[in-house]
Amino acid sequence: ISACLVGSEMCIRDRVEIAGEPVTFDHGAQYFTARDPAFRAAVAKWEQDGVVARWPAAGEDAWVGVPGMNAPLKAMAEGLDVRWNTRVHAITFERNRWQVDTPEGRFTAVAVFIAVPAEQARELIRGVAPVYAAQIAKVTSEPCWAVMAAFDAPLDIAADTLRAPEADISWAARNSAKPGRSGTECWVLQASPERSRAIIDLPADEAATVLLADFFRQTGAAPRAPIHLAAHRWLYALPRVQPGKPFLYDYEVSLGLVGDYLHSPRVEGAWLSGRAMADELN
Repeated sequence: ISACLVGSEMCIRDRVEIAGEPVTFDHGAQYFTARDPAFRAAVAKWEQDGVVARWPAAGEDAWVGVPGMNAPLKAMAEGLDVRWNTRVHAITFERNRWQVDTPEGRFTAVAVFIAVPAEQARELIRGVAPVYAAQIAKVTSEPCWAVMAAFDAPLDIAADTLRAPEADISWAARNSAKPGRSGTECWVLQASPERSRAIIDLPADEAATVLLADFFRQTGAAPRAPIHLAAHRWLYALPRVQPGKPFLYDYEVSLGLVGDYLHSPRVEGAWLSGRAMADELN
């Protein structure tokens, strides 16, 4: 393999089956915006290809992937040898080649690019790039509990999105109302960093129950038992960006670090970080 990208899917789409019907939730990034001209051009191409659409409910400049938030990733990956859902637990540099260890075995690459949260990247490179590891150790990230709830009928809530940065549930969205979605009433709830830290060690099922109660209390909607309830804990959801170069690259060993934590804590920031490194290498 000429190059290996170790990445994390910010735009996670969870697929479950409820009463024989496939139902999906976007429980990572809920939407993204496009402000930089280069990223705006990329988004325009995705729109032309039918893999993104505007979502006015989240703002006039909000976009979502269609039919899921990971649609642009899949479109960019077409024609590439991508190994989804493969955990890289170690990398070593031997005889001018990178050895990449996964549960499925080891493979070799001449270059490695790491696009995971700073805390996870630091663990991977601690033994092979201690200077970079120390540099990104300054980055800290806020956690976020995300809840996925489905109901057998629409909730008595008029808006499709609810934003309350200071509340326990800082964001909630009727996932089934996004462009390209339909069917079962589905909601994604995201707890604030403060609320997430307060219940960070709860089992996922307990966290889901607690946060669903927060949601009903906060909205004033009549509580209803969900037909599906699950939660996912994002330990490194919102990085506090350290000012500096938008990527790190060691030419001697062909090791690169990119991510939103090096640019800005948005989907666009992650894309621009990778683009900046690509431009430099080109």
